[in-house]
Amino acid sequence: MFCAAILATFSGCFPGGSTYSPQEPAGFFSGGWHGWIAPLSLIVGIFKDGIRIYEPNNTGWWYDLGFYVAVIAGFGGIALFRKGRKHQSSHK
Repeated sequence: MFCAAILATFSGCFPGGSTYSPQEPAGFFSGGWHGWIAPLSLIVGIFKDGIRIYEPNNTGWWYDLGFYVAVIAGFGGIALFRKGRKHQSSHK
């Protein structure tokens, strides 16, 4: 029940949800948000038509930069943290 309420609340934040238009495209910060929620967008997109990982109505390069910075920082940063942590524990 709680998860359904969260999804309903954030459904307007997902890419492809008709929030953006060619006249008002998604920008850098929207790209960053969409990068952070990309895994969740993928799962929700399976069940709800129109939800995508990437917003088609975007500003171009700036949106792409925000999207990829969020993806790399969110998921790449975690992987680098874990790798460094394993390396430290093996030297004890």
